[in-house]
Amino acid sequence: MAEERKAVSLTENDYFSDIEIAWCPGCGNFGILKAVKQALVDLQLPPQKVLFVSGIGQAGKFPHYLKCNMLNELHGRSLPAAAAAKIVNPELTVIAEGGDGDGYGEGGNHYLHAMLRNVDFTYLVHNNQVYALTKGQTSPTSDQGFVSKTTPNGAHEALNPLAVAIATNASFVARGYAGDIPQLSRIIGAAIQHKGFALVDILQPCVSFNHINTYQFFQERVYKVEDEVGYDSADRLKAFEKALEWGDKIPTGILYKVERPVFEDSLWQADGIPLVKRKLNPQIAVHLMKELI
Repeated sequence: MAEERKAVSLTENDYFSDIEIAWCPGCGNFGILKAVKQALVDLQLPPQKVLFVSGIGQAGKFPHYLKCNMLNELHGRSLPAAAAAKIVNPELTVIAEGGDGDGYGEGGNHYLHAMLRNVDFTYLVHNNQVYALTKGQTSPTSDQGFVSKTTPNGAHEALNPLAVAIATNASFVARGYAGDIPQLSRIIGAAIQHKGFALVDILQPCVSFNHINTYQFFQERVYKVEDEVGYDSADRLKAFEKALEWGDKIPTGILYKVERPVFEDSLWQADGIPLVKRKLNPQIAVHLMKELI
């Protein structure tokens, strides 16, 4: 009688990459890496079933430090590639990832349309409010008055990516903090499980080039919306009010969550079968070629 195989539980070691990490000591990215690993372990997602798609920047190096499938895209172009990957292979857990400059600057147009279409993947934005890889220029989320080499007189008004997301009715909008790994891990896990586009904007201190929005700055200001009695993440207007809070108080947690039709369900692959597993039908190509004659 054959012995019954026991299920093997995944641990963080299953996602370990031996590539040397190039981030500065103390970088908030380390906290995000820890939180992502914990979320993947909690969900017991095999590395071969997970695809990370990243852009350019310090955050864009993130998938190199994980054992998983990965695709590095052009600056600001991770979202269309992530959407395409999920559409052709619904069996994959797809996570797009990048920095605030990559996603809200160069990729701002893709950001809007990914939310409107509601393709089923997660988007993690490492928001350190600065371009760190290129040595500290202002990003779209730099606080007003932030002085850098490119803005000696101070930055103009910052973009509010969460307010934009709620205004476009993105189906999952959350904010985490790299200094609170347990909460951030729970948020990321919930985002991955959500059916539809899930944004997780992550407050990520840059110890080298942003000496304003530091760990101490956030520790004195962040609070969890789930600790507020009666907070309803399905209340869009309330969520929008929360998204506008910035200064003495900064909310973290799932600000807004709603069920919306996902883009894939309107397409031919709504049956969930990956493109690679479908039978070839040469007659389709013949029909197209006849149209061109």
